[in-house]
Amino acid sequence: MLVKEEKAMAVSEESADPIGTIPLLKQHFVLVHGIGGGAWCWYKIRCLMENSGYKVSCIDLKSAGIDQAHADSVLSFDDYNQPLMDFLSALPENEQVILVGHSAGGLSVTEACHKFANKIGLAVYVAATMLKLGFWTDEDQKHGVPDLSEFGDVYQLGFGLGQDKPPTSALVKKEFQRKIIYPLSPHEDSTLACMLLRPGPILALASARFEEDGEVEKVGRVYIRTRHDNVVKAEQQEAMIKRWPPLSVYELDSDHSPFFSTPFLLFGLLVKVAAFDVGCNNTFQTSPPS
Repeated sequence: MLVKEEKAMAVSEESADPIGTIPLLKQHFVLVHGIGGGAWCWYKIRCLMENSGYKVSCIDLKSAGIDQAHADSVLSFDDYNQPLMDFLSALPENEQVILVGHSAGGLSVTEACHKFANKIGLAVYVAATMLKLGFWTDEDQKHGVPDLSEFGDVYQLGFGLGQDKPPTSALVKKEFQRKIIYPLSPHEDSTLACMLLRPGPILALASARFEEDGEVEKVGRVYIRTRHDNVVKAEQQEAMIKRWPPLSVYELDSDHSPFFSTPFLLFGLLVKVAAFDVGCNNTFQTSPPS
């Protein structure tokens, strides 16, 4: 099911039963950034959600945001994603969250669905890498790894294991960041991002591989496509959707960073999926468009 969003949705702060005696628990969104980002990426979405009565947690993965580690020291995906695993492990057994991943944060979401399926009511992929088992094949690489070669020499690389070894970290050079990642976003936000983006541990991300266990299919998934994305291209998003069809597919007229370029529309979509897709599983999925 493809839905193109044209306007955001308003929500009430708290719901209740028909006679108003038993208030429902607030839904809890957990937001996971992409490579180089951090919890700070979600500041607009968090504000909109909290003002509407939702509970929101934003995670800094290892070496991201205010985490003190350096990307060149993070060499495995398990290490990189440990903050999210720790967060989910600490949740009460009877609590479920709506887990939202942006870009490479989709890999973090997928690992969480493998390991904590009972604590995730819905997984939402926002212009994100959605590979059921991570990077095992050349096809996985083709669909899930951004190809920015058309823009030239865009990466500032780190070599934590030595100059004769594969790079351990990467950061899009400042002069390319707005053109590639934030072309439709307000200049204030792309300026903020230029000040806060950190190198991402690309060697760790490349090692993201998950074993088939059946657990991941217990979690319903939603994909939010970004029409004007220079990072995870439209054909890559479409290929991942076809390979592992989610419950629903939505689309935004956004660049790679809809939390900056179309925050109200992204907020509206997240509210919509919280209302209509939570509690479903892939047994009842509709096919995405061809």
